[in-house]
Amino acid sequence: MEVEVNPVVIIGAGPQGLAAAAHLLERGLESLVLESGDGPASAVAEWGHVRLFSPWSELIDPASRRLLEPTGWSAPETGYPTGAQWVEEYLTPLAETLSDRVRYGYRVVGVGRKGRDLSVDVGRAEQPFVVHVRRADGEEERLEAQAVVDASGTWRAPSPAGAEGLPALGEHAAVEAGLLDHRTPSRDEAAELAGKHVVVVGSGHSAATAIGDLAAVVRREPGTRVTWALRRGTVGNAFGGGSADELPERGDLGQRAKKAVEDGYVDLVTGFRVERVLVEDGRAVLVGEDGRRLEPADRVVVATGFRPDLSFLSEVRLDLDVRLQAPTKVATEVDPNLHSCGSVRATGAADLAHPEPGFYIVGAKSYGRAPTFLAMTGYEQVRSVVAELAGDHEAADRVELELPDTGVCGGSGLFDAPEQATSGGCCTPAPQLVQIGTRTDG
Repeated sequence: MEVEVNPVVIIGAGPQGLAAAAHLLERGLESLVLESGDGPASAVAEWGHVRLFSPWSELIDPASRRLLEPTGWSAPETGYPTGAQWVEEYLTPLAETLSDRVRYGYRVVGVGRKGRDLSVDVGRAEQPFVVHVRRADGEEERLEAQAVVDASGTWRAPSPAGAEGLPALGEHAAVEAGLLDHRTPSRDEAAELAGKHVVVVGSGHSAATAIGDLAAVVRREPGTRVTWALRRGTVGNAFGGGSADELPERGDLGQRAKKAVEDGYVDLVTGFRVERVLVEDGRAVLVGEDGRRLEPADRVVVATGFRPDLSFLSEVRLDLDVRLQAPTKVATEVDPNLHSCGSVRATGAADLAHPEPGFYIVGAKSYGRAPTFLAMTGYEQVRSVVAELAGDHEAADRVELELPDTGVCGGSGLFDAPEQATSGGCCTPAPQLVQIGTRTDG
């Protein structure tokens, strides 16, 4: 059987995957983008109701802009789009311009070196990559490539509610019963929860988004109850950097959530680590490792982050941090256990390289389990990686991006500390006083 050979195979037609194809085209290099969904940025489309905290100016890759503008496309100038608007107004036109380089319904199920399994050294680097795909029609194909860029993201690998990183006992049953979801509800879905009890588990931006939308429902419908469960014993940086965040919309997310708690629209529970989820009388009851039980919930929203799917990379030699599952050099920058004062430097080809020459992980997946990935981070990664693949080592080593500070000072803090203890980390911020559980109207 004839095997198709491609200079560069890109996994995923999301923002970074399409940007990689645009940069390669600009340098005169061919590529093939494999997308498991039936359209561009299919993962983004699934959270299309969520508004991004990055403005349009930071959501458009420079090479992609240069490719699109001659077609008559013009970039939106101001505002903060939703995921759906990002897809419709930018990513879809980009995918259409690159249409001869993108295939939909192609799920990558394995990557390796031709004729060499993971253990074989001899002649390994001289062999092309082999990419195994399963098409939407069920047929399988085998493609060859000189380089592979994995931009598949993490959206379809959400972290579970269980405190050990494993699904809590009964979590799958609660999902099947329609009581637990690993996806942030849209505002319309939140409105449908009026008069019910909702539990949100998690402390990142997705959790803050859910808390803000649900608190608005509580204000309109006082019979609605929202409980916010944090694993850590302190509030810590759950409310973000506020006015110190150099992305104002990101800072506002946490502040809206903080106000919802202070005003009594949301009950905050700290140090709660889910051990099991019980389904009782058509409702979900979360039970903590310490035996505490939350009141029965009509819906549980698990917003505990995402993790990389490494299952199809088992035959690729990777250099990953043991904690974050991110490239080792990237992990030192984004590790939430050590993160110092909110600043993160941009990463490029040298940081993203693995022991397997010609293989790179870019985009959100390059952060492994760490949060707070920005689109412009991925665009800079792609620019550097493509420059390296093109042999332009000077451009690959050059840094063309300074990332905005999060405004959060300190690492992850004292995990087991009781409420109101200091959070520790590089600057040891003062305790945050939070009024819990008493609603104040007016």
